[in-house]
Amino acid sequence: MSSDTWQVGRRTFSSRLLVGTGKYRDFDETRDAIEASGAEIITVAIRRTNIGQEPGQPSLLDVLPPDRYTLLPNTAGCYTADDAVRTLRLARELLDGHNLVKLEVLGDADTLFPDMPQTLAAAETLVKDGFDVMVYCSDDPIQAKRLEEIGCVAVMPLASLIGSGMGILNPWNLRLIIDNARVPVIVDAGVGTASDAAIAMELGCDGVLMNTAIAKAQQPVLMASAMRKAVEAGREAFLAGRMPRKLYSAAPSSPTSGLITPGR
Repeated sequence: MSSDTWQVGRRTFSSRLLVGTGKYRDFDETRDAIEASGAEIITVAIRRTNIGQEPGQPSLLDVLPPDRYTLLPNTAGCYTADDAVRTLRLARELLDGHNLVKLEVLGDADTLFPDMPQTLAAAETLVKDGFDVMVYCSDDPIQAKRLEEIGCVAVMPLASLIGSGMGILNPWNLRLIIDNARVPVIVDAGVGTASDAAIAMELGCDGVLMNTAIAKAQQPVLMASAMRKAVEAGREAFLAGRMPRKLYSAAPSSPTSGLITPGR
């Protein structure tokens, strides 16, 4: 699968598993889980994680160096377009002009569902400001298309609510988004276990982003390894093309000619 690369913005990647860096016990567990995942892109919540804005304090960059991973600063915890834009401009300064970012503008503190009008407004500002914007959004095909038209380099519809682990609740909407997109579609939020990741990839998603499903597993490092395999298997199954579904049309899987017949 090493030749099966994908592109977002001006960057090319091999791993289709993107992982977050929050909710782990400590930085050592974060490092070990991300290494096991094989991920190349890691998300960093600028409002919650030190990447240099707090001098003298432990920094995530000490265990996840930018020369090994592509950092994806995100706006977790932002509830307005202005806050999101301000946060990502700070990230660009801290990371020496890094412009690949993940935008999320939340509308509700309990569900963490995206506020799409604010998300659209922030996306327009960031794209005009030279950012390559990967954007967390609802699984609404119209909204996803609008974000693509604005110039976002990837759309990231939720599969179910952030941190819920409920898996993919509406595969039909995801297929509509995938079928109409000209940019990568990455499932973001709701994955609970390896089978959820495989299903997302079998639907034709370009990748899967997750954090809680790994960080809050009983054995995060082992779950990270499982997620890596699931994403790879789901991608291979999508490329292979599954057999048609058939109702009441049984067909034997072994040959029916040349069989040994009783009495001969």
